[in-house]
Amino acid sequence: MTTQILIAGFGGQGILFSGKFLAYEGLLEGKELSWLPSYGPEMRGGTANCSIILSDTKVGSPIVSNPDVLIAMNAPSLDKYENETVSGGIIIVDSSLISRKVEREDVNAFYIPATKLASEENLAGLANMIILGHAIKKANLCPHENLEATMKKLVPAKKQHLLEPNLRALELGYNY
Repeated sequence: MTTQILIAGFGGQGILFSGKFLAYEGLLEGKELSWLPSYGPEMRGGTANCSIILSDTKVGSPIVSNPDVLIAMNAPSLDKYENETVSGGIIIVDSSLISRKVEREDVNAFYIPATKLASEENLAGLANMIILGHAIKKANLCPHENLEATMKKLVPAKKQHLLEPNLRALELGYNY
């Protein structure tokens, strides 16, 4: 089983961190994987995306051209990658920042106001983890019981104060 995931948005939205979370989770599960970040020269405010492949077999190429799961955190990303998503795939949209609906009828689209929820729940800057939590549940990307262990591995010792808010954000999205 191989799942190709593309997370896309603006630089500064935590796109690469979200992808790194999925990569760490895959490592803890013993999966074969690739994590390929990509961002424009502007970084903050420019475009950013992250390709993640989780597989039971060796990964031949880190390039995700046709994602099984697309997480779109801004309108330009949805515009660019909606038609690249495989038929039957999943598209998760931050409906706080993207006003339009997914136009395709051959994919499963889910809408979560991740940025709005982050603001309301005092989790500023964690919309990425809210939308990721939602994607994890809807696309069955990893077992729920692995979330905490993965986050503990990912958050460095000097930033332990961020562990609990990140876990809260994941749970909020997962249970939305």
